[in-house]
Amino acid sequence: MGSFIMQWGDLSIQLLPEKAIYIDALSSLLIADPHFGKAAHFRKAGIPVSEKLHIGDLMIIQKLIQKYKPLHLYFLGDLFHSDLNIGWSDLETFAEYHPETYFHLIKGNHDILPEMVYRSDIWEVHTESLALGQMILSHKPMTNIPAEKINLCGHIHPGISLYGTGRQKLTLPCYFVSPNQIILPAFGRFTGLYIMKCGKNDKAFVIAEKKVIPVNFID
Repeated sequence: MGSFIMQWGDLSIQLLPEKAIYIDALSSLLIADPHFGKAAHFRKAGIPVSEKLHIGDLMIIQKLIQKYKPLHLYFLGDLFHSDLNIGWSDLETFAEYHPETYFHLIKGNHDILPEMVYRSDIWEVHTESLALGQMILSHKPMTNIPAEKINLCGHIHPGISLYGTGRQKLTLPCYFVSPNQIILPAFGRFTGLYIMKCGKNDKAFVIAEKKVIPVNFID
């Protein structure tokens, strides 16, 4: 309930209000930019941010796994925010509790942990984009996408601003959709938003009140 199903060729792509995509035909969940470990990174800099922020995000992923029972879970980059800290241990412990799911990482610009940290019995790490059927998974949005393919990616942390009467303004995270590309919202809640500029061929699906809602743009 609250999701939105897009059709791209023969592929059904379910946009979830939890800021994740589920593709039933591939038994796959896709999540972009969770930035686990960022709370500890900020605490190290003297900014008090609770680790409960990340625990809450892990519980959301657990509920998604329990609901959809995916064979594969793909993180589209920025899984872990920079330096190694206690958050990585929590993340690996979480993954160990779900041996029925294969965990994949398409590395992003913040995924800079030493290679030996990624345990081969837990993580399948992809340093470049990954072709998966009709899809190409990447961290950063691709610019040259084959006509018969669709690029699913993250990195941008897309959001849009909606305006109401009386100069009211509401900025929300969104799925940003172009003819053969979907930019996922950042899964992590402590990430900020980049306000997207929408062209005539673009669409946005905002996440509001546990629903994914298409937004119509007027030129």
